[in-house]
Amino acid sequence: MTTVPRTPRLDAVGLVVSDMAASLAFYRLLGVDVPADADTAAHAEATLPSGLRILWDTEETVRSYDPGWTRPRGGERIGLAFLCAGPAEVDATYEALVAAGHTGHLKPWDAVWGQRYAVVVDPDGCAVSLFASAA
Repeated sequence: MTTVPRTPRLDAVGLVVSDMAASLAFYRLLGVDVPADADTAAHAEATLPSGLRILWDTEETVRSYDPGWTRPRGGERIGLAFLCAGPAEVDATYEALVAAGHTGHLKPWDAVWGQRYAVVVDPDGCAVSLFASAA
């Protein structure tokens, strides 16, 4: 039996984006602290309060090391979920994102699993959930 020397841990989630500035503007509205000079970079990253990092790479950057990469088509394969302080923050965050021109996918509702929940779409079509305990 092979022994693994340590257990890998999830450290980062990477997003491939078509427009770095548009993507970063969306995530800044969610409170992600991304440096202002990252808007024109080929790669950007930010560390969330939990320690998890979000990485952004432009499509061109990805193609530079994976020439066969193509933009995904079809349904969601991964979704990001942002915990809000409470139900009112879910509603307010959803409304602020939609007011800023982003697409709302599912308006806030009280989910049967006990959370206030909503889904918006980032500039590259990635579903982003907003949630909080309904209690």
